Amino acid sequence: MVDFRAVIGDPKSKKSYQREVTGHHANSLLGKKVGDELDGIFVGLPGYRLKITGGTDKDGFPMRPDIPGPARRKVLIAASIGYWPDREGVRARRTVRGNSVSPEIVQINMKVVSPGPRPIPDLIAAAPQAEKKEEKGRPKR
Repeated sequence: MVDFRAVIGDPKSKKSYQREVTGHHANSLLGKKVGDELDGIFVGLPGYRLKITGGTDKDGFPMRPDIPGPARRKVLIAASIGYWPDREGVRARRTVRGNSVSPEIVQINMKVVSPGPRPIPDLIAAAPQAEKKEEKGRPKR
């Protein structure tokens, strides 16, 4: 089973919201690409239309929309996703992830394309949250 953290940006309110996506909803996101639009039901926002804008893998490498497939690649890039140089015109070889969602991805960034009937804070508050596991080890003080 794959699990994702979906970060949903709302352009109207200028706020972002985080949702855990698990189970069959997470499996349905596999194979989607950066730039694809999908129904908000996959992240618990029925009636919303969302667009995938990027993400990161388990080691923190960002997804780039111009690299096909789910694999990591070392590419020579200028100022763009994954590299911000100190001076203009500087290029560097950086490791980035392709544009397809795979089981190695842990965070998927999305933005609202068309809003639903209810506001996002109401939908997030109404949804049951997963219980946090207690950490074993030293007792908290």
